Amino acid sequence: MLQDSFERRFSYLRLSLTESCNFRCNYCLPDGSACDNKAAELTLAEIKQLVQGFAHAGTTKVRLTGGEPTLRRDLCSIIETVRATDGITQVALTTNGYRLNKDIHQWLDAGLTALNVSVDSLDADTFHLVTGQDRLPDILAGIDRALALGLQKVKINTVLLRQYNGRSLSSFLEFVRDKPISLRFIELMQTGDNGAFFKTQHVSGQSIISQLTAAGWQLMPRLANAGPALEYAHPDYLGTIGLIMPYSDHFCDDCNRLRVSSTGQLFLCLFAEQHQNLRHLLNQDNPAAIVEFLQAQLQFKPFSHQLAKAQTGQTRQLAMIGG
Repeated sequence: MLQDSFERRFSYLRLSLTESCNFRCNYCLPDGSACDNKAAELTLAEIKQLVQGFAHAGTTKVRLTGGEPTLRRDLCSIIETVRATDGITQVALTTNGYRLNKDIHQWLDAGLTALNVSVDSLDADTFHLVTGQDRLPDILAGIDRALALGLQKVKINTVLLRQYNGRSLSSFLEFVRDKPISLRFIELMQTGDNGAFFKTQHVSGQSIISQLTAAGWQLMPRLANAGPALEYAHPDYLGTIGLIMPYSDHFCDDCNRLRVSSTGQLFLCLFAEQHQNLRHLLNQDNPAAIVEFLQAQLQFKPFSHQLAKAQTGQTRQLAMIGG
């Protein structure tokens, strides 16, 4: 298995399929998507070689992200290709939910095993203010449909925003009372383009944890191949609440994931200053060469990001790599 110089082991790939997005979230793309590299996105054949290489190195979980990955017309073929790769046991998708209600059955037929949906407010007007889209009812209907179709791993991602949802914990808790889903609050992260917005809207996840523990919620053990969320459960609720707090101490201690952009750039860290191009390895049927490249590059992976020092690397906005 891939291992860095700090003896952290990596079995989780987050693969961006596109930088394009059809939402205008105020914390990410308030002016809309201006993707200029759509023609350079990895092809299905290149994705197959990439995932085979990662699987050869011990990767078992792949998350498809964006931008908005459902804008790829070949998404079902991508899901099917990844799921058919020897060694890959989990194929997850992170989406804004725009096509969820319409296409979830196709994704499941292709082999999808887990779903994350971005829902930054359960109030339709606030959702519209944050995302620029008036589609909350349809997205929530899509989540219900995914559950009805038997998908067991359904999560909701909510970016904590002081002005828009910072005081809405009670409504989120009520939402998961009778739904077997994980709702995760994600601390707003500073990127190259959102400095002023970050200063006015950032909320620490610790305030949510304090409220949860006071109400009897208990921290759950972290599962293998899981992301960085701290997950809390309560006997009176079918769903759980998670916290992703990149500004907390020791956040990077057990990092287990690597990222590849839609154009074949390896991100050793979400906020790295430099990225490594591995696309030249994707035009040959040689997974061992990909493994060798990854293991060599991992020796340069830093122990931690420098977000607390406002060092955001080359990440202009999260749509370029999917968070």
